Amino acid sequence: MSDLSFHPLTRNLWNDFEELFGSHGACDGCWCMYWKLRGKAYDEAKGYEARQLHKNQLNDGIVTGLLAYLHGDVVGWVAVEPRAAYEKLAHSKILKPVDGQEVWSVPCFFVAKKFRKQGINVELLKAAVGYVRSKGGKIVEGYPVETGKPIAPPFAFTGTASAFERAGFKEVARNSPTRPIFRFVID
Repeated sequence: MSDLSFHPLTRNLWNDFEELFGSHGACDGCWCMYWKLRGKAYDEAKGYEARQLHKNQLNDGIVTGLLAYLHGDVVGWVAVEPRAAYEKLAHSKILKPVDGQEVWSVPCFFVAKKFRKQGINVELLKAAVGYVRSKGGKIVEGYPVETGKPIAPPFAFTGTASAFERAGFKEVARNSPTRPIFRFVID
């Protein structure tokens, strides 16, 4: 995976994001808006509207995450922004804030089917930490799923605990048996 490169998603890379997510928008039309909209608002936006909402954020100059490339082909995505950007997190009892510190969140991933199970999520996490460091952030937080048994990739869109561990993150809280909260503290 040493040939991977990472680029912040900006409007000039939108076509690559669309290529990666496909015409249906990755996981059930989410377009990586699942954590940004709550309940009914998300359900009503899935598909084209979620696509447009994400695109509008890029048009407003907001970087919503990083794309991974291998030999010029887009192969993966990680969402990474300050936790305040994710409305659903603000209202989650299971993923409630650990403390009052300012954190950046890594709530979801998407890797092209033929590149899965090759460690790209680990590299995306490392790239996210580097990106947050470049923006002056001090804590990167993630919310993987940990079921103790294999999970189909579409249900592991938040990442796995083992990927976070391999990227140097440490578990800091667990309010549910299957949903730990991991952090990477930047020194």
